[in-house]
Amino acid sequence: MYDLLQAENITKSFGELVLFNNVSISIPKGRKTALLAKNGAGKTTLLRILAGEESSDSGKVVLRNDVSIGYLPQNPVFKAGATVFEVVYGTFSDVHQMFVAYEKAVAENDKDKMSELSVKLDAAGAWDIETRVNQALGHLGIEHPQKKMTELSGGQKKRVALASLIVRNPDLIILDEPTNHLDLDMIEWLEEFLNNRCQTLLMVTHDRYFLDRVCNEIIELDNQQLYVYKGNYTYFLEKRDERIQNFNAEVDKARNLLRIELEWMRRMPKARSTKAKSRIDAFYDLQEVATQTRHDESVKINISASRLGKKILEIAYINKSFGEQKLIKDFTYIFRRLEKVGIVGPNGCGKTTLLNIIAGEIQADSGKFEFGETVKVGYYKQDDPVFPQDKKVIDMVRDYADVVTLSDGNKMSVSQFLNYFLFPPSMQQQYVYKLSGGEIRRLYLVTILMQNPNFLILDEPTNNLDIMTLQVLENYLASYPGCVLTVSHDRFFLDKVADHIFVFKGEGVIKDYPGNYSDYYDIMQAEEKAAKKAKQAETTKQTKTTQISGDYSTRLTFNEKREKEQLEKDIEKLSQEKTESEEKMNHGNLPAEELVIISKRYAEIIDILDEKEMRWLELSEKRE
Repeated sequence: MYDLLQAENITKSFGELVLFNNVSISIPKGRKTALLAKNGAGKTTLLRILAGEESSDSGKVVLRNDVSIGYLPQNPVFKAGATVFEVVYGTFSDVHQMFVAYEKAVAENDKDKMSELSVKLDAAGAWDIETRVNQALGHLGIEHPQKKMTELSGGQKKRVALASLIVRNPDLIILDEPTNHLDLDMIEWLEEFLNNRCQTLLMVTHDRYFLDRVCNEIIELDNQQLYVYKGNYTYFLEKRDERIQNFNAEVDKARNLLRIELEWMRRMPKARSTKAKSRIDAFYDLQEVATQTRHDESVKINISASRLGKKILEIAYINKSFGEQKLIKDFTYIFRRLEKVGIVGPNGCGKTTLLNIIAGEIQADSGKFEFGETVKVGYYKQDDPVFPQDKKVIDMVRDYADVVTLSDGNKMSVSQFLNYFLFPPSMQQQYVYKLSGGEIRRLYLVTILMQNPNFLILDEPTNNLDIMTLQVLENYLASYPGCVLTVSHDRFFLDKVADHIFVFKGEGVIKDYPGNYSDYYDIMQAEEKAAKKAKQAETTKQTKTTQISGDYSTRLTFNEKREKEQLEKDIEKLSQEKTESEEKMNHGNLPAEELVIISKRYAEIIDILDEKEMRWLELSEKRE
């Protein structure tokens, strides 16, 4: 296994803030690596340096000859006036023009032109490109390819950029928070794509299920240094805890020894022997180790919530449409004390619209809702807050409150409270414009919670928060003395927080499912399998009827023919991978971590093979 990219002795700082110092990293072919760190530590900066988008203060990045890199930033920027089509096809726009000409030749029954263009399309690998384009556009929910990029929302732009990267099929894919703005179906498809089609990957993500299922190596950026863990996220948690415990043990040992050496230094003899000087030098080295602190901060949230009465929120027959699009139809629900509700559904289905109606940001077309007298709403929106950029952090937060009441009844100053949320005094004096995206989101969360709401409305709260912050937020919400209504695409977050799930089923219908996201997912899987069996039985029945009646009019379309050919290639490749996995598992000498990874992948292969073989059977029942 050879390295596609090597970075040696990389250092980067902004003024007095050092992000990382003299770090090195290598990306071997076939490795799928995740970069983890708390917000503001420099994850995005390091990705940009490795992708060639930004320079380092010192060190070098070496890319192997002929290796192509595909980089997806958090906030992609596009050429002025570009359409969705131009962005997605990128350098393959000539292939699309050939397809247009081919379809025209088919319509005109120009066989000579069809033959000529078919040869050119084969030579350009156009069929594979078209398959990748169609898969990317379909699975990422991208419609209207002639639309200007300026007409799209931030989430839509992110999906178009991701589709463009997938179509290019680079040797090394670098992704910065790829799951932001993707719904759950899209995330699951991206998981499958990165597992099956992507060979080498480096990414930053806060989605722990995604991380656990895709990556086989974790690199942690902590205190300006990198630490490598050869395993998935679960393995990382175990080994990181061991590293921190070892670090703390070494510091404690050094501190105990320092007390002895400090006493000797105070009584140090006047003679400057070589032995004494050596001991003095060793003292200062020991002092440097002993004075280290483990800045493994976590956000500890124990803010009080206002008292909640019996009546919480009653919603009756809410309806909302935009033009002909029906988003919410006759939605009725009565909230009870301490309920924790998750909301899921495809992008654009109306999830945020429902939150905005409840929060009073927009009006419903009809229906009504009523809060209890004691309810105090805190609304954490998906969009970044508009904070005054020219204000210092401490002054901006004081606009919300001077003191904060904690759950035990004690009060603390705003400065103490900010320090509680990983904003030390030095950062409190910084201007807001100097904060990272993740720090802005954390500050936004502070301003919501410090107002002591008892009904929290959270719209995609996991976007741009680091994993450390998410873990504590989840623990807080699990015992939060109020109601929670949250939209999220983070499956791990929903499993930890939600008691039941509102699912947007389409056409404005919202259905309530008991349990967390995994419970809902199991129900959906069972329903999908039953639907597939019913569809297969119906297809078989129709085929038999057609054969008996002698009606052979159903033929493969041009795209279906190409799809069938691609399925045959995929099935052959997956079958070979299945055989190789079986051989490895039966060999008996694999390390435990590798055996877990291979076993998990083996189960995925079986599911994917079943799906592809079923589709191939459907297409095989048609004539070419």
